[in-house]
Amino acid sequence: MGELVRFGVAVDEELLEKFDKLTVARGYANRSEALRDLMRDALVQQQWQANEEVVGVVTLLYDHHARSLEAQLTDIQHKYHEQILSTMHIHLDHDNCLEIIAVRGTGRQIEELATKLIGMKGVRHGKLTATSTGRGLR
Repeated sequence: MGELVRFGVAVDEELLEKFDKLTVARGYANRSEALRDLMRDALVQQQWQANEEVVGVVTLLYDHHARSLEAQLTDIQHKYHEQILSTMHIHLDHDNCLEIIAVRGTGRQIEELATKLIGMKGVRHGKLTATSTGRGLR
């Protein structure tokens, strides 16, 4: 980690009040921590848009009884085996399953995979949580 640099920012008083409330609500120790987190989030988004190597998690909630859905989800995952790091399958109840899929690849590859999985008939809810490999976020 490099040397800390102090800088000034001019902000509308009302906006700063709202930001301070958000900082407290999210449990940040101070504004600096909150700002660093926002900066890192913007850099992660840039990595995804630039199609760099990224990581993420795809979560799927689906109907266990949906006709051939599990086989279709497995087929898609096999086609993207190079991007899938790990999968966890959880039986929530008699009807619902939760699948958590850790992924790594370019932004486009991961978004394509997530879109295919989430769009399957029988998937009740799906979400891609995007993050970074950690490079460039110090």
